[in-house]
Amino acid sequence: MSQKDPCQKQACEIQKCLQANNYVESKCEAVLQAMRRCCARYPRGRSICCSGFEKEEREREKLQAASEGIPPTQQ
Repeated sequence: MSQKDPCQKQACEIQKCLQANNYVESKCEAVLQAMRRCCARYPRGRSICCSGFEKEEREREKLQAASEGIPPTQQ
């Protein structure tokens, strides 16, 4: 029996908000932030719902490192 995804509730809230607001992300910033906070509480790979947010975070880290002149790391 698989365990329930720890951030599934937040993922569902994002979908509800987007549907209610004609998929305008800026109107759902609060629920998007709640999802990011949930994902930050768990190790990478723990929540399938967080996969897109984890990719977003890795891209942000790469951009920040590049702006600071730090060579990229292998993952």
